[in-house]
Amino acid sequence: MAAPDADRVYARVTWRLVPFLFTCYIFAYLDRVNVGFAKLRMLDALGFSEAVYGLGAGIFFLGYVLFEVPSNVLMLKLGARRTIARIMIAWGIISAAMMLVETPSQFYVLRFLLGVAEAGFFPGVILYLTFWFPAARRGRVTALFATAVALSTVIGAPLSGFIMHYLDGANGWAGWQWLFVIEGLPSVAMGLAALAYLDDRVEDARWLSAPERALIAADIAREQGSIAHARIVDGLRLPRVWLMGAIYFCIVMGLYGLNFWLPSIVQELGFESMVGVGLVTAIPFGFAAIAMVVVGQRADRTGERRWHTAAPVLAGALGLVASVLLAAHPLAAVAALTLGACGILGGLPQSWSLSTAFVSGGAAAAGIALINSIGNLAGFVAPWSLGLIKEATGSTAAGVCLLAASLVVGALLVLSIPAREIAR
Repeated sequence: MAAPDADRVYARVTWRLVPFLFTCYIFAYLDRVNVGFAKLRMLDALGFSEAVYGLGAGIFFLGYVLFEVPSNVLMLKLGARRTIARIMIAWGIISAAMMLVETPSQFYVLRFLLGVAEAGFFPGVILYLTFWFPAARRGRVTALFATAVALSTVIGAPLSGFIMHYLDGANGWAGWQWLFVIEGLPSVAMGLAALAYLDDRVEDARWLSAPERALIAADIAREQGSIAHARIVDGLRLPRVWLMGAIYFCIVMGLYGLNFWLPSIVQELGFESMVGVGLVTAIPFGFAAIAMVVVGQRADRTGERRWHTAAPVLAGALGLVASVLLAAHPLAAVAALTLGACGILGGLPQSWSLSTAFVSGGAAAAGIALINSIGNLAGFVAPWSLGLIKEATGSTAAGVCLLAASLVVGALLVLSIPAREIAR
């Protein structure tokens, strides 16, 4: 019997897993950042300050970080199918419950619980992909999955603007309340679907033939055999893991600064209507989705990872600074923000290709979760900092420059890693 064609096998795996995981992450990310749109009406309705919003937006990540490593290690015992289902059902219910918020304390508690619920999803999927794809094929696949970060805004921004404009007052609910309900409940449905659709391991995939399963298993075993660190404790103490956490922190500063404040930045540029803000907010992330795929394909083709992470991130910093300098020219400022989003999101999945080159086995579960935990602390720092800066200065300009500086530091840290250490 002829050996199966590897390209065809991995194409089958990609089409089987990535669209489903991609859709799950669309809803996850939408539920995480739709508070940026709700803010445009929610703050006045509830009497919240910019600082209250910034803290509430960011406190999500404290719950996320505290429970992320345990969640990812637990996935090794429970399997991806049950882990992803548990996470999605819980966060969908909590996200919908945001419509009931009336006080800052309630806002903080629900945002914290949303972080607890979602903890482990993104690093869990990154770990799950290492079970199915060797490093040489992982950059493109990770980029395809991570385009959900961009496309969630491309889809969610106009949708959020539409909901807040046209459903405001329906059934006695404000537009921002409808926003949380409509965008939260689909996550519950996707969680239930995960139980029926996903396989925990290659060995369980009955939609692959035995030779196809054997090919993938041999590729993964050969790769993991070349990586020395496989124990859980190794993933928590390796200096390279902590360095990748610092790099991810710097990139995520830029990412979440944009995610939580871009609707406000767009509004400051003179776009007033909710539908208009939604459509303009979608533009940078639409182009960013394309950039993610292009950079991921080129990185896999060349086998080079450092510059495919650092160069886009530096371009992102340039775009953010340019958006501040061009604030008096709305169209030029939107173009600069588009460059910023393309750079940040173009480099983001490649940083994960770097991260998964250092660990395997239990160390990968703990190390990936630790990197994501450190990085997502920026999800707390970025919106909180921008909230304080805007309240103090009346503008987001200084905060945007802070995000750009963080991106530059992240790119320099990437380039500090010797090229010979990166798996091709």
